[in-house]
Amino acid sequence: MSELVITDLRASVGDKEILKGVSLTIRSGEVHAVMGPNGSGKSTLSHVITGRPGYTVTGGSVLLDGVELLELSAWERARAGLFLAMQYPTEVPGVSLEAMLSAAAVAAGRDASGVAAAIAHEAETIGFEAKLIDRALNVDLSGGEKKRNETIQLGVLAPKIAVLDEIDSGLDVDAMRAVTRRIEQATNADEPLGVLAITHYKRLFEELEPDAVHVFADGVIQKSGGAELAAELEDTGYGEWVDPNVAVDDGPSAFDDPFGDTTFADRLNLHEG
Repeated sequence: MSELVITDLRASVGDKEILKGVSLTIRSGEVHAVMGPNGSGKSTLSHVITGRPGYTVTGGSVLLDGVELLELSAWERARAGLFLAMQYPTEVPGVSLEAMLSAAAVAAGRDASGVAAAIAHEAETIGFEAKLIDRALNVDLSGGEKKRNETIQLGVLAPKIAVLDEIDSGLDVDAMRAVTRRIEQATNADEPLGVLAITHYKRLFEELEPDAVHVFADGVIQKSGGAELAAELEDTGYGEWVDPNVAVDDGPSAFDDPFGDTTFADRLNLHEG
């Protein structure tokens, strides 16, 4: 059994503090939902946990089975058992899904010979067309197809803890059901997955049952409860925790390369030059 322990986590971009003391524990088999308004720091939380550049951690710790993740690079955190399903999955021209997952298996000291079969099985499970498997990673895929692709990766890699950053965005009803059923199945496996699910909508939990729902606003967890809290939030909104006079800011643009050294805008300028 694994455990992700986030304690008093604080992080800034430039001179602006975004995470203001986040504490949360997620264990194998548990699903923790984080819901909150835009700009509250939800995506920053996922990025800081998984090691995206551009943030300065000013306090706290993130332990995965006793290992301090904040001292590791992004790829080392992945090797330790952490997985991020990105809000905007990155396209990687020239690299196939099989090549990427095989490299990940080798980096983790696992046998990569069964990766192709595992991909095919996962794709069939969630209704991902076989003809899309051989494409370069996420290239020319729709938003929903990219999210299914992320789910295939999760299934093959079998991480200890998965951070799902709005995995429900871009999915139709059937795709949502397939993806959430597969994740729910992973939480009940022999080596169960622990999940931190960031979302705006309770529809994510029609198949993926949350053990706890947390209201995230102004860089901290403001309130926690059961699944009924998600329904309450859809009815009442976040007005209780939002100051309409304060501008929202959740760190680097979501369209920047999550783990690159240059922004999307920088690369456009490079191409134009």
